[in-house]
Amino acid sequence: MMKTVGFRTANSVMFALAFALAVMAAGSAHAASEVVQNIANHFSNVRTMTGDFVQFGPRGEQTGGTFYLERPGKIRFDYDRSTGLRVMSDGTSVVVENRKLNTADVYPLSQTPLKLLLDERIDLSANTVQSVQEEEDLITIALANRQAFGSSTITMMFDADSYDLRQWTITDAQGRDTTVMVDGVRQGVTFDPSVFQIDHRRINSLNRDAR
Repeated sequence: MMKTVGFRTANSVMFALAFALAVMAAGSAHAASEVVQNIANHFSNVRTMTGDFVQFGPRGEQTGGTFYLERPGKIRFDYDRSTGLRVMSDGTSVVVENRKLNTADVYPLSQTPLKLLLDERIDLSANTVQSVQEEEDLITIALANRQAFGSSTITMMFDADSYDLRQWTITDAQGRDTTVMVDGVRQGVTFDPSVFQIDHRRINSLNRDAR
């Protein structure tokens, strides 16, 4: 997805990519360790989730927001109001919207790494795990998959007891790091359907005006 949306919108989907790649980490469990499979199973059992995130950019810039997830197919990332950014999937389409610039990019969910996260059943066939490091409190997994996210790599840290995702760092092709931390995560929540509803008429209007 990162190669598809380009540099202008790449940072706004870092959070989405990281969750998708957490699922992909299970792909080579037989070649890494049993703990990777356990982490994948943990995410498979999560049907709904919400929480906060803070993102630190390669130049020290900081932003954050709130995320919402409902499997199958639905996810939403609301960045701080000052950024104007929102990423949302309604089960069919993914919209990357910049409300400050009045722009919106639309992609089929099936053509993004988010599909791996949001499927009813998680695909364990990907071969993405570079290394797994197990410590007393944390499990660190390094991932790479050129088809999914180009030359970038991602290093993810999970709680060793709960297998919950704590933070990740994405390193781009130029060696620049973007780190994201999550907090206040709640599972098993119930969302109003409007949380994941895309206003396609408004999005289409923005795209017409941008031409």
